[in-house]
Amino acid sequence: MKKLFLTGAFAICTIFASAQFMVVTTVTEAADDADGFSADQITDKIGLGYMLNDQLTAGLQRGPEDAAGDATYDLFVRYAFSGGVWATLTMPTEDASDNMNIGLGYSFNVWNSMWIEPYYTMPVNDPDDGSDREGTLNLGIGYRF
Repeated sequence: MKKLFLTGAFAICTIFASAQFMVVTTVTEAADDADGFSADQITDKIGLGYMLNDQLTAGLQRGPEDAAGDATYDLFVRYAFSGGVWATLTMPTEDASDNMNIGLGYSFNVWNSMWIEPYYTMPVNDPDDGSDREGTLNLGIGYRF
């Protein structure tokens, strides 16, 4: 049992010693009744990603609030191509296959480990109400450590 515990502790320490994490967020629009810019616009969709290798990142990001006003979370996977271009797939933790979004983005370094990431996403499936799929242009901020 002691060997099993030590082997597990060694494996976890090795993963975190060589790990590269990233904190991501999407800047949201201000509410109609807002006077100006607020910190909530940056922290509403904050998340944490783990870079599995140079190309693949997986993580969890805060999603929109549900009908009861509770926070929801979205899983995301990002595949980086060369030159700062990446593709992403996001899905909520509930009803994931019905509400997936796919998108493309570009990351450019602005200072040390701070990145600005404009990206475009659109739903994979058609909406239930019969309307057209409409994508959104987003502005993300990332910090890699």
